Amino acid sequence: MSKKVLIVGGVAGGASAAARLRRLDENAEIIMFERDEYISFANCGLPYYIGEIIKEREQLLVQTPESMKSRFNIDVRINSEVINIDTVKKIATIKNKEKGMYEEPYDYMVLSPGARAIKPNIEGINNPKIFTLRNILDTDNIKAYVDNKGIKTAVVIGGGYVGVEMAENLKHRDLQVTIVEAAPHIMAPLDTDIVSIVEKEILAKGVRIILNDGVKAFKDLDGGVEITLNSGVSLRADLVILAIGVTPDTGFLKDSKIALGAKGHIIVNEKLETNAPNIYAVGDAIEIVDFVTKQKGAVALAGPANKHGRIAADNIAGLDSSYKGTQGTSIIKVFGLTAAGTGNNERALNRLKIPYKTITIHPGSHASYYPGNFPMTLKLIFNEEGKILGAQSVGVDGVDKRIDVIATVIRLGGTVTDLTELELCYAPPFSSAKDPVNMAGYVAQNILAGRVDTITVEQFMAYDKQNTVLVDVRTELEFKGGHFEGALNIPVDSLRERIGELDKDKEILEYCQIGLRGYVASRILTQRGYKVKNINGGYKSAMPMSEKPKIVVDLETT
Repeated sequence: MSKKVLIVGGVAGGASAAARLRRLDENAEIIMFERDEYISFANCGLPYYIGEIIKEREQLLVQTPESMKSRFNIDVRINSEVINIDTVKKIATIKNKEKGMYEEPYDYMVLSPGARAIKPNIEGINNPKIFTLRNILDTDNIKAYVDNKGIKTAVVIGGGYVGVEMAENLKHRDLQVTIVEAAPHIMAPLDTDIVSIVEKEILAKGVRIILNDGVKAFKDLDGGVEITLNSGVSLRADLVILAIGVTPDTGFLKDSKIALGAKGHIIVNEKLETNAPNIYAVGDAIEIVDFVTKQKGAVALAGPANKHGRIAADNIAGLDSSYKGTQGTSIIKVFGLTAAGTGNNERALNRLKIPYKTITIHPGSHASYYPGNFPMTLKLIFNEEGKILGAQSVGVDGVDKRIDVIATVIRLGGTVTDLTELELCYAPPFSSAKDPVNMAGYVAQNILAGRVDTITVEQFMAYDKQNTVLVDVRTELEFKGGHFEGALNIPVDSLRERIGELDKDKEILEYCQIGLRGYVASRILTQRGYKVKNINGGYKSAMPMSEKPKIVVDLETT
């Protein structure tokens, strides 16, 4: 006897579930409901179409109702909104724009309602010049406004991934752009030392950033919007993009008895089953388990949503599939840089009171003697047992493959020692004989083995420097180009000859440019009985954090 499966919502989770289920079960009756016109589109490509990096709108459409019907024999009903589910009688109530209300029975159901943009109750927020970006209709509206209204200025409220991507693409359209972020930094998944490099790049490309400030009110102006911030600063823009986050679009489930979390996410088990019989849920609307910490949370990413859809379909078809958690592996292009991360950052671990250690290195993207080598920053977070808790990286080239490799090791339960043992591709145009991933493992291994004692830049800035000596082990030329105040310059190659200049009764805080010479200096001093701390990541790690984004006042800012 064939199953009747209703899929509520398309895009990554719902469309993946539908296609996978058909490949597993040719006889199932599969009906997909989408309240808009577009069932499967490239969410992550929307900003780039507005910025005209992606030229053709059709490239954003992954599947159409016609293609889903012809290839997968799926009954796709667009402009159809599921407004209620009777989980006892197994009946869904649908509201169709043309046909009105009707009911549809089911044997199984997959919920993929996704999330909607947050629009807080701020005065003036319903101004037609204020846009959100979640779907094709939003994209069409924003692009038409930019194309046809002759606008020159834009303010993006929110410095998350969508906000930053929109800022870049609007700048690509020659607009003057300002990002307003209520938190101390943009891009919450990245720690301060990594995101500071990203902020520096954004500023260098002419986009303004305002941090630690939220919106108090919007006011309509002739041809524009006035944005009043909590600080009292007033901005004027022709266009406003609201990108302060998303909330699960699960309001239609309030009378269904399907269990929801505190923030409205659908609660599922590892099979992606809800508490209602034969109903599964996938995508941005579900509550997930963090793969590393095992804490409950929510992550709105296309990769996990696709995996959810596949797993839900497997279980409906009788296969035994489980979802083991989300790492939050993500990446973003920011003008000339790439920033990426996986697992937990320091902020999350501190909130959960999980102890950890970090190392930061600044390797090249490939062999230094081969043309086109660019430096990157790679940060590894791990615990006393060597288990990897997270990683972040930023650079021009090679960031993606390093984070992908570390994400894989995390998924397989690996340690920093596993990083040292990985045999990765090497030829001068692509990497070094010791890949940055290997190097990160070596440095972490040395810390865990007690071969070096490190201190982060943040810890150094707050450190009680009584009874310490600060030593810069770089060359004299590097030292003259900039150094920490109060530092004594003893180049590492002269350290053995000049070691008598250091007081053994004082703690030595020493650093180089990126940490490697500092490690060598630490080994020399430690084996001679000195108490030494090497500043993690060296002088280079301190530079981005010393250059804070500023509010820029010009003719468009009143």
